[in-house]
Amino acid sequence: MTTPLRVAIIGAGPAGIYAADLLTKAEHDLDLSIDLFERLPSPFGLVRYGVAPDHPRIKGIINALIKVLDRGDIRLFGNVEYGADISLGELTDRYDAVIFSTGCFVDAPLELPGIDLPGSYGAADFVNWYDSHPDVPQTWPLDAEKVAVLGNGNVALDVARVLAKQADDLHTTEIPDHVYEGLKSSKVTDVHVFGRRGPAQAKFTPLELRELGQVADVDIIVYPEDYEFDQGSLDAIEASNQVKQVTKTLTDFAMREETGAKRRLHLHFLHAPVAILGEDRVTGLRTERQELDGNGGVNGTGDFHDWDIDAVYRAVGYAGTKLPQLPFDEAKRVIPNHEGRVVDTDDQKQAAEADVIPGVYATGWIKRGPVGLIGHTKGDALETIGHILEDQAAGALTEPVYPERESIVELLESKGVDYADWEGYHRLEAAEKALGEAEGRERVKLATREAMLAEARAHLTAEANAG
Repeated sequence: MTTPLRVAIIGAGPAGIYAADLLTKAEHDLDLSIDLFERLPSPFGLVRYGVAPDHPRIKGIINALIKVLDRGDIRLFGNVEYGADISLGELTDRYDAVIFSTGCFVDAPLELPGIDLPGSYGAADFVNWYDSHPDVPQTWPLDAEKVAVLGNGNVALDVARVLAKQADDLHTTEIPDHVYEGLKSSKVTDVHVFGRRGPAQAKFTPLELRELGQVADVDIIVYPEDYEFDQGSLDAIEASNQVKQVTKTLTDFAMREETGAKRRLHLHFLHAPVAILGEDRVTGLRTERQELDGNGGVNGTGDFHDWDIDAVYRAVGYAGTKLPQLPFDEAKRVIPNHEGRVVDTDDQKQAAEADVIPGVYATGWIKRGPVGLIGHTKGDALETIGHILEDQAAGALTEPVYPERESIVELLESKGVDYADWEGYHRLEAAEKALGEAEGRERVKLATREAMLAEARAHLTAEANAG
């Protein structure tokens, strides 16, 4: 009897699910057994907890991921936290290969004077709040009138749009009552988005930027003095249709007349933040005027400006977090690896020369850092999976001590871990859709871990009680 190739994947966001799906489709004659582990009761990672609620188009990716897990050849263990509920040794005892796809879900650090003042926030924390992440508080301070958002990517636009948008315009989405009431109480009048480089270097996608211009009762203000192009900018516009669309949209914004809307959204370019001002809390932001260097880069001019600001949100990217029992590169915020094989070093630069940790792999953002769109994780997964299959064929994988498929279930139950399975996700989804139907909406998110688990584990609890 052939023992199946047992693979554990830690993290059930798109990267983990893509890896599982591609592994099942790889050309090989192996008998496979794949288990997905997720620390939250629900899978889907940043698609569920990192995409703004008024972007159902992007959330449609979830439907494709659901189809993968609906096939039934990949098991899900939700509400199981690596490092707390299960260790690396317990995984390698039960699986031939362990893939880490834990992603990046905290804010990248930004070294600025005043960054720790009350009123200074990370964009990821705010996104977690309005996306109803079960592990964050249900309140958010929205008493600031003038807000600065630092960054020129889509997350910065999401944060700015949610802050500027009227709460009633978001009530048709999946946000629960605590998010709606919080946004409805917001005192914001002006949202300023600051980018260090020029319009042609902005990282917005064209659709995201166009959507910004469709927000009701919000005036978008672009400043002519910020609208500069050097040869590097012109080359970028010529070479990229995306850059061309972004600059055209910004030009259209510049032609608009103010309407006297209740809220104003200001887009600033060529302003680098140098300090957050205030003593007991945020009272302002200091920026340095930048000039283009001819190649699309910028240099400081020594011309500083202080802005009257009540709160600052930094949207300068996400960062990976260190996992127990694994090496971690603090500078790059990734698990050091060579083409997906995890290596025994804390420096990614040394990965090609370091010793491989047998049977341990990485994919997605925790492998390469938080760059690229969701679809880029498929390329990561293909590379990592290719090496798993190579290592299996070469006999480089260590055989598990407990190869039986149910050994992981026995371990979790012996520890009293209340895991949620794939059937549980469908029960959770049904409960959220029922809440939405009562209000004429598609769904309303359950916002606490307890409520999510109560739905997701109802069938398991009933079976245990019956037994």
